[in-house]
Amino acid sequence: QVPLVESGGGLVQAGGSLRLSCAASGRTFSNYAMAWFRQAPGKELEFVAGINWSGSSTQYADSVKGRFTISRDNARNTVYLQMNSLKSEDTANYYCALPRATDWTVPRYRGQGTQVTVSS
Repeated sequence: QVPLVESGGGLVQAGGSLRLSCAASGRTFSNYAMAWFRQAPGKELEFVAGINWSGSSTQYADSVKGRFTISRDNARNTVYLQMNSLKSEDTANYYCALPRATDWTVPRYRGQGTQVTVSS
């Protein structure tokens, strides 16, 4: 397994922006697709965005398309989630994850998460 540590969460007003980071350990980070998921209180884990090993291909949940951008820097073993035009419904704990290779919407394992709270 590749340890994953998320950071960058916090409290932001609706319409604001945040950038989440996920630092991975290990020399094989660049071999894998990566993804972000989120879970709001009382709700199921939800796929947010995924990116292939090189960064040339991305996938987004409909709820965040046009507002969120996933990217990665393999030299830094880091994946990012830029979140713009945040809404109150984006409030959740956000997790960086190693997804299933054939289906990025399914996490294989994930980090501890970082809380994002959007105030309206």
